[in-house]
Amino acid sequence: MANMKAVYLGDLRVECTHVASGTTLVTDAPVDNNGKGEAFSPTDLCATALAACCMTIIGIYGRTHDVDVTGTSIDIVKTMSADPRRIGKIEIIFDMPDREYSPRQKAAIERCAHTCPVHLSLHPDVEQVFTFNWKK
Repeated sequence: MANMKAVYLGDLRVECTHVASGTTLVTDAPVDNNGKGEAFSPTDLCATALAACCMTIIGIYGRTHDVDVTGTSIDIVKTMSADPRRIGKIEIIFDMPDREYSPRQKAAIERCAHTCPVHLSLHPDVEQVFTFNWKK
């Protein structure tokens, strides 16, 4: 049985469903590629998946080591390349909560970003830049 399903709605829109939960999302082609840009594009989802995966692995580390990372906010910048049209660069900027993290915890948290499954699954030609802004 499928984990996810997708249906083409026409007009460059695709409705995607997570089968187990029934959660849906719609993608749209970006304006610079014949779309309306009214929803995540598939490449937006890829970049967002990288950030969400990194944060999930960081969250697992936090839960396992009693380190609170709740409230971390993430900015995602995706840069497309041409010829062929593909994701050229993904920048993930983590704004960490205003807490006292030890140097060891900071190093472990940063290492998590480089070990998430999406990071390891993306083609090596996709530049991935992780920046951590620590308040303290």
